[in-house]
Amino acid sequence: MADAACGVLPDILSPQPLQQELWPPPGSSLSLNCTFRLIDACNGNLTWLKDGTALEGLYSAQQSTWDGLNSSARFVSSILDINITNEKDYGIFTCQMLNATASYILHRTDKAGHVAAVLFALSVLTALVAGSILYLKCKLNVLLWYRDKYGDPEINDGRLYDAYVSFCPSNVDTKFTNFILKPHLENKYGYKLHLDERSLLPNTEPSAELLMNVSRCRRLIVVLSLVYLQQDWCQTSFREGLVRLLELSRKPIFILFENQYKDLPAEVTQLLNSQKGSLKLLLWKSVSVSPSSDFWKEIRLALPRKVALPDGKGDPQTQFQEDKDPMLTLETDAADPDPDGDLGVRRTLYKAPPPRMAPDGSHMAERGPAGDVDISDLGSRNYSARNDYYCLVTEPDL
Repeated sequence: MADAACGVLPDILSPQPLQQELWPPPGSSLSLNCTFRLIDACNGNLTWLKDGTALEGLYSAQQSTWDGLNSSARFVSSILDINITNEKDYGIFTCQMLNATASYILHRTDKAGHVAAVLFALSVLTALVAGSILYLKCKLNVLLWYRDKYGDPEINDGRLYDAYVSFCPSNVDTKFTNFILKPHLENKYGYKLHLDERSLLPNTEPSAELLMNVSRCRRLIVVLSLVYLQQDWCQTSFREGLVRLLELSRKPIFILFENQYKDLPAEVTQLLNSQKGSLKLLLWKSVSVSPSSDFWKEIRLALPRKVALPDGKGDPQTQFQEDKDPMLTLETDAADPDPDGDLGVRRTLYKAPPPRMAPDGSHMAERGPAGDVDISDLGSRNYSARNDYYCLVTEPDL
C-alpha cells in the first residue's frame, strides 16, 4: 500500500555507488551506512538482507529518522555494525526501503588474491634490484670470462710486446710503472711490456724509432700524470698529439691518478672524455692496489687475451725461433762473437787453414797478434729468415 501511495521511489543517499566492494581483514569491525530520502509523504520500513535473506538478530542495526527543511521530505538512516570473525561474515549486505535497494559486498578471497599479487610484484622487484646489483658487481668478471673463452688471442701477428708503456721519469710515475704496473701485469697475468720514459712525441712527426717500438707492441699505455702533461708537446698542442697517438695504436689506454684528476687542465679532460669511443680511460684510486680491484680487470679487458701455453713460456710467435744471433735477440747480455760482421762464407765451401804450429808445439793463434780472427765457425751460425721484426722504409728511399 505504501508503494502505491508514494508513486516516487525514495532517493538513496548512501552508499554511493549503490554497490560498494570492500575487503575487510579477519578481526576487523565495519559500520555499513544506508540512508534514504522520502518525498511526497511516503512511508516505509528500512530493512537489511544478507545474501538475499533477512537478518535475524545476528548483527545490530541503529535506525534514525528526521525531517528535512522542506516539510515534504523525510530522511531515514540505518547503520549496521559487523564484526568479521569467520567466513560467514563475508557476503552481500543489502539495505532495502520500498523498492529501492543498495548493497555492500564484503570479499575475502579477492583480497587474498590482491595480497598474492602484491607479494609477487614485490618479489619480482626485489629480484630485479638484486640482479642489477649483482650485474654491476660481476660485470667485469663476466666480460673477462667471455673474452678469455671466445676472444681473439692476437698471436702470430709479428708483435713482440703486449703493450708499449709511455711515462714521464718522475718519482711518482716511475715507481708506479716499475713497481706496480709492470710487475703485476707481467708476473700475475703473463703480459710483456715495453717501458719508455722518453718523450712520446717530441716533434710534430713521430720518429722512426718510435714507429718501430710501437709497431712491435699490440697496445699503447700512457701514464697521463700532471708531470707528463708538462712536456713540451703536451703543452703546445695536446689535441694534435692525441690524434697522432690514435693513429699509432688501436684504442690506446690512458691511466689517470685520482688525486691529480681535479688538477688536470679542463681542455685535456674534455678532449679525453669526447674520445671515449676511441680510447680507454682508467682511473687509479687508492683502492686499486688490491689485485681484485676493478682497475686490473678493466686494464686486462683493454689488453690482448693471453693464451696459456703448455710449458708456460713466451709467445708462440717467438718461442720456436732457433736463431740466437745477438743482433736479432732483444736485450741480450751475450756479446757478438763476430763484431766485424758476417763474411758470407760456408764451412762446406771454404775452410780456414789449419793453425800454424810454433816450434815449441803451441798454436800460433794463441800467441799471434790481436788482429787475427778465427773464422772457422762462421758456417755453423744460423741466419734463417725471421718474421718477428720490421723494416721501416721512408718515401725518399723508395
